[in-house]
Amino acid sequence: MAEAVPRNSLWRGAVPLLLASKSAARRALLQAARVPFEAVSVEVDERAIEAQAVRDGSDPATVALTLARAKALAGALAHPGRLVIGADQTLALGDEAFHKPVDRAAAKAQIARLAGRTHELHSAVAVARDGAVLWATVESAHLTLRPLDAEAIEAYLDAAGEAVLSSVGGYQLEGLGIHLFTRVEGDHSVILGLPLLPLLGFLRSEGLLL
Repeated sequence: MAEAVPRNSLWRGAVPLLLASKSAARRALLQAARVPFEAVSVEVDERAIEAQAVRDGSDPATVALTLARAKALAGALAHPGRLVIGADQTLALGDEAFHKPVDRAAAKAQIARLAGRTHELHSAVAVARDGAVLWATVESAHLTLRPLDAEAIEAYLDAAGEAVLSSVGGYQLEGLGIHLFTRVEGDHSVILGLPLLPLLGFLRSEGLLL
């Protein structure tokens, strides 16, 4: 089903884009830009793809790009003729990669590990049609958490609730997670997991946006 977005006179496409992502933040970015789209589910074995990419020597940014391409292709193969957006994001502290915490204890451990340090978010986006990826890119942001003791982390986890399990690192910068940070360097859309400016540039190059 197409997402409800206000009319955008800049849009030139005949049909909405397909977004192969369950992320509310990615949907909100496209909605705010008034880009017509439909959210679709795709089934890819992310951990298997990531493990193979790591075995092949990929760094965290390349892992994000590999996953975004895989999601876009999976969506495109399931919806012939449609333009499908795939996206993924990885978090790295040096060479150490992070994933979404499985429970509160894992979220607490991730936040404690990141506290007082600067980490990187790598956000990738790919666009595919049928069996081919037409375009893909990855951009990065640098984020610094303030030093946090156990009491501060527990207070944050109490306030944030189940939301801490929905994002890698155990925080959502667009919400309560902003209290954890002292410095953020990077485009807002990159931090939220969808590099919007380069994506809009691609869509313009394809004649889909004015």
